Amino acid sequence: MKASIPGAVACLAVVFAAAWSSVAPAADESRVSKFGEYSGYSKALYDGWVRTSQYVTMRDGTKLAVDIFHPATNGKATTDRLPVIWTHTRYQRSHSRDGKLDTIVDRSPRLQLLLHHGYVVAVVDVRGSGASFGTWEGSFSPKETRDAYDLTEWFAAQPWSTGKIGMFGPSYLGTTQYMAASQAPPHLKAIFPQKAPCDRYALLYPGGIFRNDFSTAWGKGVYELDSHLRASRVDEDPSGQLLEAAVKEHQDNRGALEMTIASPFRDSLDPKTKEPTWLARSTFGHLDEIKKSKIAIYHLGGWLDCNSRDTVVVYNNLDNPQKMVIGPWTHQQDHELDFGVEHLRWFDYWLKGVDNGVMKETPIHYYTLGNPKAPGWRATAQWPLRNQQPTAYYLHAGPTKSIKSANDGALAPVAPAEPVASDTYTVDYTTTSGRPSRWSSGYGLGGKEFNYPDMKPMDEKGLTYSTEPLAADLEVTGHPVMHLWVSSSAKDGDFFARLEDVEPSGVSHYVTEGCLRASNRALHNAPYQYLGLPYHRSYAADAASLPGEPVELVFDLQPTSILFHKGHRIRLTITCADKDNTLTPEVSPAPKVEVHRAKQRGSYVVLPVIPGT
Repeated sequence: MKASIPGAVACLAVVFAAAWSSVAPAADESRVSKFGEYSGYSKALYDGWVRTSQYVTMRDGTKLAVDIFHPATNGKATTDRLPVIWTHTRYQRSHSRDGKLDTIVDRSPRLQLLLHHGYVVAVVDVRGSGASFGTWEGSFSPKETRDAYDLTEWFAAQPWSTGKIGMFGPSYLGTTQYMAASQAPPHLKAIFPQKAPCDRYALLYPGGIFRNDFSTAWGKGVYELDSHLRASRVDEDPSGQLLEAAVKEHQDNRGALEMTIASPFRDSLDPKTKEPTWLARSTFGHLDEIKKSKIAIYHLGGWLDCNSRDTVVVYNNLDNPQKMVIGPWTHQQDHELDFGVEHLRWFDYWLKGVDNGVMKETPIHYYTLGNPKAPGWRATAQWPLRNQQPTAYYLHAGPTKSIKSANDGALAPVAPAEPVASDTYTVDYTTTSGRPSRWSSGYGLGGKEFNYPDMKPMDEKGLTYSTEPLAADLEVTGHPVMHLWVSSSAKDGDFFARLEDVEPSGVSHYVTEGCLRASNRALHNAPYQYLGLPYHRSYAADAASLPGEPVELVFDLQPTSILFHKGHRIRLTITCADKDNTLTPEVSPAPKVEVHRAKQRGSYVVLPVIPGT
């Protein structure tokens, strides 16, 4: 069944829809439990499910709409007490389209798998959305987070529940899990957050640059859900009067885009609540509470997801029982791994006590891109990798004759010797990394089959620095870091660095990127473990104009794992705008920028090279 959620939030439907079929293992089948494989430990005892829906009252009297799916046999719901896994969604737990009910379970074979194997599945509309009462006060408000505590304990107290509760879901639904864990509900035992934004400021204002495309599209999407697409009523509301009353309350919902625009710095105070929204409502603001909860966490991220850095940073800040997987995925993709199997292994262990060895395995699995001759999955006990060799690749003069860009510069692991050297660039505000992108994938644009096109036409509008064809394969796994010396005729400017893999044919493939607004360049110690990466506090008091002389901009690129092949080139592209994804203030005439690459002011990118490839 196809999802009918508007495009700006359709990613939620797509993310759940992994191709999976659940078949009960034969009685004599050998037991297998390892990453991506599971048989013989858990049997599919049920062949379907029965849905009920109702309101559950929160501590402040607000009623939230809940769908509950009970495992069933021959259409009859079981009376067995079972573990419950649930999700707290902003995207409507269910709705009707063309007279047909559309639920998360209908769209998700992996949830059907869990139902068949004896789990109750529940989906709750967050307050102020769907059929729930109340008003939405912005993402992950204190009330929304307290609701997660109340709901968890309500599920635990039901006669059909064993009292062992878990949570699931991607994106917004992933962050609600971290926020729920920060409340430490006594019966919440395990969660499985996928591709969740943990530092919302860094997502919406990366390097201090407003990601207007994402913010506008997501804000419009949730507004459309609240105003145009009606959620399904609950069973106790046959006339729909309660649904109409709930929807009426949603008219007072906060505007997501307006809240984002009102807080351009990490310490900005929300005009209505007077709280520092980015600090109070992000996972990274609650790491100590999550750690104290001891709740088991399986973190899932993707190298081309919009939250890839967040996944590895939150993992490194917790000592909970935990695992992490990072695959070759955008926000919507789920190929190369059976997500259903990993959910079943995880919840079998933590909610049913099945001794399947999931916690005895190497805790981190990651996928290395660009290696068609061997399976891409690797395992490691720590991140970043212990054997990484941070290697500086410096910017040099060209030409490399690999591209007709503004400069066609060179990139090499050799420091420059020239006392004075730079490349001059007139800012081109039409430069872009394109759309769809890893960022627009976060609100549903691009679909499950999204891949970046050839980046060469876009590179030609910027400054490029390319290596000579590689003499041997080269693996880069970890967090590239950019050191960029710049000066400008303007008082400020946005700088984007994009890492690419260039085939011998000249086709250039997107690998990863980072960006920084020059006025946001001040570095501070991070308030949590930040893997040694440059941290920009991004407080209003930190902003500083360009001084008219060269300054160094230091910023990281989103993490990656890729094998650059022999004969390929590594390319670094520098631009001063990404018009399809971020909002850069335009100055007329366009400023002239100098990127410095001299001995004393050498610009370079540090690549985490893995030896032995």
